[in-house]
Amino acid sequence: MTEQKNTTSKHKAGFVNIIGNPNVGKSTFLNAVVGENLAITTPKAQTTRHRILGIVNGDDYQVIFSDTPGIIKPAYEMQEAMMDFVKESFEDADILLYMVEAGEKDLKNEAFFNKIKNAKVPVLLLINKVDQTDQDKLEEMINYWQEKLPNAEIFPVSALHGFGIDQVFNRILELLPESPPYFAKDQLTDKSERFIVNEKIREKILKHYKKEIPYAVEVETEEFKEGDDKIRIRAIIYVERDSQKGIIIGHKGAGLKRIGTEARKDLEKFFGKKIYLELYVKVNKDWRKKAEQLKRFGYKD
Repeated sequence: MTEQKNTTSKHKAGFVNIIGNPNVGKSTFLNAVVGENLAITTPKAQTTRHRILGIVNGDDYQVIFSDTPGIIKPAYEMQEAMMDFVKESFEDADILLYMVEAGEKDLKNEAFFNKIKNAKVPVLLLINKVDQTDQDKLEEMINYWQEKLPNAEIFPVSALHGFGIDQVFNRILELLPESPPYFAKDQLTDKSERFIVNEKIREKILKHYKKEIPYAVEVETEEFKEGDDKIRIRAIIYVERDSQKGIIIGHKGAGLKRIGTEARKDLEKFFGKKIYLELYVKVNKDWRKKAEQLKRFGYKD
């Protein structure tokens, strides 16, 4: 994304938090506005599990975008922790970006929708995937959302194709409060290198496996050793049952090799260095339902 100029001389900074149902394109928008594939994206629900900050810096501004998990009704401990990340994003927002997709109606959680409706901060409602609809339907959607959320400014966008992104970003700069930067000016995200590795590996599992497998998986990077021209990484893929372990590894290790090869290529692109990646699969029974395991994997403090 090209750097914009803040029209005032004073420095502006703030948190712009992206909220919406699963699969509306929140992570795609974050990546488009930050200019890096920071958040993983797949067509599956619950691809985003954590709250991820993407930081856009200019000489006189710092915009901290916050991508959050898609809003769901929690069925177990991990999903409750995911919804806690969404609650946090209401509390520290300077601007709320409520993203819907063409043809979508209300949030799956009425309490969250009411929070948007009664927000004390500016709300920008982004109608995403407008490339998949026509002008008449788009006008219908705009009228619908103007009635539902009279406090929101509405922007039609296509995060995937970059349409409308600059207009949203310019409006954010206008609305951003005056503040010194919250993070170092060369910082891209609040997440560690190990977190990025975990997510890139998990993205490949979401891409290649169906049913319960992707949701039963967590990834933990045990070793990240960076040299001048190479990074050595050892990561563990955790599953909940022995049968899932066999499915991930695949016949003669073919499944695990495919995940490793694809993740390594993405990581080499992201870090700009040669990657040596070792992957192992271990069973961690029912980790999604255990508070101590959720804490270990960063879902709880």
